[in-house]
Amino acid sequence: MGTLDDLVGVLKGHRLVVLTGAGISTDSGIPDYRGPDSPQRTPMTFQQFVGDERFRQHYWARNQVGWRHVATRHPNAGHRALAELERRGIVQGVITQNVDTLHEAAGSRRVIDLHGRYDEVRCLHCGTQYSRDEVADRLDALNPGFVERIGEVGDVEIAPDADAVIERTADFVVQACWAPDPDGSAGECGGILKPDIVYFGETVPPARVVASYALVDEADALFVAGSSLAVQSGLRFVRHAAAAGKPIAIVNRGATRGDRYAKVTLHAGTSEVLAALVWLLP
Repeated sequence: MGTLDDLVGVLKGHRLVVLTGAGISTDSGIPDYRGPDSPQRTPMTFQQFVGDERFRQHYWARNQVGWRHVATRHPNAGHRALAELERRGIVQGVITQNVDTLHEAAGSRRVIDLHGRYDEVRCLHCGTQYSRDEVADRLDALNPGFVERIGEVGDVEIAPDADAVIERTADFVVQACWAPDPDGSAGECGGILKPDIVYFGETVPPARVVASYALVDEADALFVAGSSLAVQSGLRFVRHAAAAGKPIAIVNRGATRGDRYAKVTLHAGTSEVLAALVWLLP
């Protein structure tokens, strides 16, 4: 395990692409899936969501509470540091596995939301996109008093994908797509609405993957911040950088699957380390 000086030694003088995970957002009050203090969770899979109405009902009920929590979160020192390093030309762009949009809120301009965004919803039939706000209004109208009955959002356990841990969801009414029917009838589409988030078991859209590889190729070095790299969607970019001979540095609270590819690994919180880099990198 390295030190902050070791980290600066690897990153200094390079144009960086940064790959971030849930660990960068924990200081903003959004929990991660695999941190040392994280409870065990079993996220809903894409197959469950599309294949069973009861799973969709369960998901939307929980998300109707959880997304409001994420919407109240603010960028922390780590997000702000990356935006500043981008402004100075050191960071070329950010590939994030998070769906919380906090990089954009902090001022980062070149962000690839690899796993989508919590604040957008898409119809799986006709492709119409909605904001989460307008879907929330529809769900509130269909389920009057639901959020109030659950209690204050702060009293409910929230997961990183804007899910909330709520068990009693059997009476929740789910909103279908209300866009005009793409088949030409006068009615509504009625398709399945899904948050524009890549679920477990779902494939990342190819265009995002291609853009991410291009960003890695453009940079001189890859810096991983707050990701255990437990899933292939992020680890592949580390392997790609390693195959190209680019130096790799990792900051994370705990070991990662990419440690063997890195020139330096630092077991630390991202907020303090990234804030320090603003002062230490030219």
